[in-house]
Amino acid sequence: MTTETRTPHPVLDQDAITSLLFSDGADGTEVHARWRTAVSDELFRYRPGLGAQQRWQLAYERLRALNKHVPSPEDLANDPRALAALHEWTCPVDGATVTVAGIHYNLFLGSVVDDEVSPTRDLTDFATMSRLGTFLCTERAHGNDVPALETVARYDRERDEFVLHTPHPGAQKFMPNTSSAGGPKTAVVAARLIVDDKFLGSFLFLTPLSDEFGTLPGITVTLLPERVGTSVDHCATNFDNVRLPRTALIQGAHGQLLPDGTLDSSVGSPRKRFIHAISRVVAGKLCMSGSGLGVARTALAIAVRYSYTRHISGPVAGQRVPLAAHRTHHTRLLDHTATAYAMTFLHRAATERWVTHTPEDRDAAERLVAVTKGWVTWRAREIATESRERCGARGLFVENGLAAMAGDMDGAITAEGDNVAIWCKAGAELIFGHELAPEPVRPTGDEPLTDPGLLRRALTTAERYWHQAARRDLRREGSGDALGRWNNASDAALNLVEAYTVGQAADALLAACARMSDPITRAVLEDLSALFLLRQVDARSGLLLAEQALTADQVRALPETLHALTTRLAPHLSSLTEAFDVPEEHLSSLPMLNGV
Repeated sequence: MTTETRTPHPVLDQDAITSLLFSDGADGTEVHARWRTAVSDELFRYRPGLGAQQRWQLAYERLRALNKHVPSPEDLANDPRALAALHEWTCPVDGATVTVAGIHYNLFLGSVVDDEVSPTRDLTDFATMSRLGTFLCTERAHGNDVPALETVARYDRERDEFVLHTPHPGAQKFMPNTSSAGGPKTAVVAARLIVDDKFLGSFLFLTPLSDEFGTLPGITVTLLPERVGTSVDHCATNFDNVRLPRTALIQGAHGQLLPDGTLDSSVGSPRKRFIHAISRVVAGKLCMSGSGLGVARTALAIAVRYSYTRHISGPVAGQRVPLAAHRTHHTRLLDHTATAYAMTFLHRAATERWVTHTPEDRDAAERLVAVTKGWVTWRAREIATESRERCGARGLFVENGLAAMAGDMDGAITAEGDNVAIWCKAGAELIFGHELAPEPVRPTGDEPLTDPGLLRRALTTAERYWHQAARRDLRREGSGDALGRWNNASDAALNLVEAYTVGQAADALLAACARMSDPITRAVLEDLSALFLLRQVDARSGLLLAEQALTADQVRALPETLHALTTRLAPHLSSLTEAFDVPEEHLSSLPMLNGV
């Protein structure tokens, strides 16, 4: 008699995967561990029954708790990796806290410490958070169009002061956290610098907003309606001839106001001066992407664990099976897990590119940060939505950790430049400022569909196609003015940006797999990479067939290859998401993961 034995599934080196995910720079593991420890505290667990203002106060209480884990707030402000890591770990447990943290550390404090021209400022109050910082740039009438802002800072020569003023309601600052919630606040305010009735460009001005008694004279703060997601004390802010000392001006290479009232600047145009002045938004984009990574990984960790704890009726009477046993359930989560890995490694690559860029490489590095922000936050919202749906009705309850995530990603998609707007800018730059991808290499038809070289070349073909299409459409006859030409080319340009970004994500994911030393784990990660690439290729299969990047038989084989990959990877789904290392203190606090 022959006894049939069942071959156990190979065991992954989960710790090695976790290390791979969070080895972000020289001290990456340590930086991530700091924030993971911080949000594991009981203070960060969900609290039911709080009103809006109580939630705002809790966010500031949590912010101050985070600050206890920061050896030097000024050093943190100058460390894009640590700032992004803060967002990765904090956003999934409280979107409000991560909002005020990013504003205080990056946009506010970072803008101040970047000023190496002005006399040294005492930042003790901001480092200890006896005063909180906020950042006022966008206006009611000027969101993404910030170079057109209308708040004015007029230089008064006689008193050697600036007069900060909001000329009309459309110039009110919209929508930073400027109320008195959380304690006294100071803002960095973007305004048009006027000297002797001459516009010298828009600059940032250090502006106290409130003290322990409330809003300061000349400043009006109006609370805005509660927004989607986890909101903070969003406000519209108006300045009525508020006087600021000369030291309020935040200076740099973009401009220094000399004692005689003239401007010394190494940056040519007012528009470029302003872009330099608000350069902190680049690190802000990395932070928004970091929020997306944290949301995606945490949402999947919750949904996958739930899929193994929630049992339903099986096909045989009296049988109970976990949700994860159903292919219709685990395939969706597995696809998104592959995407979450690609998102993580793309973000690591974009962060490294930005941290190490040279002046000559700045534009390309900044563009990679921008397109990463768009792709990661869009994918994070999709993952949050899918994960919530996989948890059914229980996922709708805020206490179960998923319901607010998609709304929080709505905020990240809009913050630091709306995704479509920044992708349009990137697309316009790529059309002529980026080298055309290499000529496609036609496949023989013998290549296995899981061959990463074949799949990556296919994505390169899509990038080249859309690049050429955008150039062609931009030059189309009868396009009219510059806007007409851009409107003709914009669809192809956005497709170019997506193909380029997905290719960069694939490269980062494949490079990470190559760094895995354990052969069993590396093989599984290679399958995960193939799954990610195949899904991207499958979505473009019509174009790739037309461009002869795939043969007809290869296109026909896509569904079966995806089926086989999913079958191989399904037993590892739990290990792949447990490697995300979401704090057990958070997961065990969610009622639906405890059978409630």
